[in-house]
Amino acid sequence: MQFGPREIYTPFRPIPLEVPQGMVHNEFFNSTENLNDLMNNNGLLTNSENLLLYRKALGHSNEFDCSIIYNTSKTILNPLGRPVRRTQVSDDVKHVWNRMNQIIIDYMLEQYPDPDEALILAGEASLDATWPLTSPGVPSIRMLHNHFIVFPKDELRRAKLADDKNPNLTDGGQNSLFQAYMREVYREFFDQALHLKLLKPAPESAARIELTGYPQGLPSWEIQGGAAALKDVHFWREYDELLKGFIDFYRTFFSQVSSRNAPMLKDVYFPDEVESVLLFNNDFMKTAKKVRDHCIVDAKYANAIRWQPAFKQLIYRNDAGQLIVTISQNSIGNAITELLGVVVNRIPDAQAYADREGALVGHLLEVRRRLIESDLGEPIATPYWSA
Repeated sequence: MQFGPREIYTPFRPIPLEVPQGMVHNEFFNSTENLNDLMNNNGLLTNSENLLLYRKALGHSNEFDCSIIYNTSKTILNPLGRPVRRTQVSDDVKHVWNRMNQIIIDYMLEQYPDPDEALILAGEASLDATWPLTSPGVPSIRMLHNHFIVFPKDELRRAKLADDKNPNLTDGGQNSLFQAYMREVYREFFDQALHLKLLKPAPESAARIELTGYPQGLPSWEIQGGAAALKDVHFWREYDELLKGFIDFYRTFFSQVSSRNAPMLKDVYFPDEVESVLLFNNDFMKTAKKVRDHCIVDAKYANAIRWQPAFKQLIYRNDAGQLIVTISQNSIGNAITELLGVVVNRIPDAQAYADREGALVGHLLEVRRRLIESDLGEPIATPYWSA
């Protein structure tokens, strides 16, 4: 058995949508118009909080794959004004969202109890509102969404090894800006700023999936109490604290990249630790200078900078069956699966997808039933399933 990142091929049914002339596919498939497809062809459940559960038409896995999007397309028409991370979501919406997360993760763990048979992950990525606005194909949904995915381990074992130099894998640590130059201060800031009880730091050896060798170099935390802890509201508050710490680190760093010796931002979550751990750390400031100097002489590099916080945060099960939380900057734009060393190539193949569709939809409808039973939404009818 060889160990390393895997590259898999996932068939999908071609989406019956005509991309308007002059738009690239990425623009259209992330447009508000495409939300009609999410709702009418792939929608499973919606609620008064504007949370939409849907089947992924262009999925990562045909074993189990769905998402929840905070669909503010009709209530906030300005794409730049839409929430793109949980810290921008009202408490009542977040409360419902967390309960939906807990029920879906619990279902995945119930259906796939053996960590040697299935890789389970649930998480979200904020990237839509962070691309340079002048780049072609800038996503225009700009709305917070998350993923729930199961990969059969046998499929991963049979898959070919991915190229270690694949740029979409570099967020794991080997080429990442944070990990290459500021690894120690990054961890120290989390340790000093966050006061966690249900989350405890996990060593890299425990966080890493042996089959793929990922995550690489990322700070990770074990969820003490496992799946039962997800039913505790305090866990979700701590989950948010990790994101707040990440946002403070990211924004503080790029404020220094943008302007030499910039004053501390006024709206940071952890001002004492930002001042004492970050702004007084030589590695932190040297790295900001390195990036700033590069931006001044390299227009392409400067245009690729994500000046606003771009992150991926996920819950996954390690080889020992423990639930782990990790968070990463989204410096390249890689998929959330690549954080765990799984590179997904989607291929149009209606028949191959149809062969797996029945079992996949069966899982999703059972998840929907449990969410409805817990008063978390109303069913949606599509050509593929009834309400």
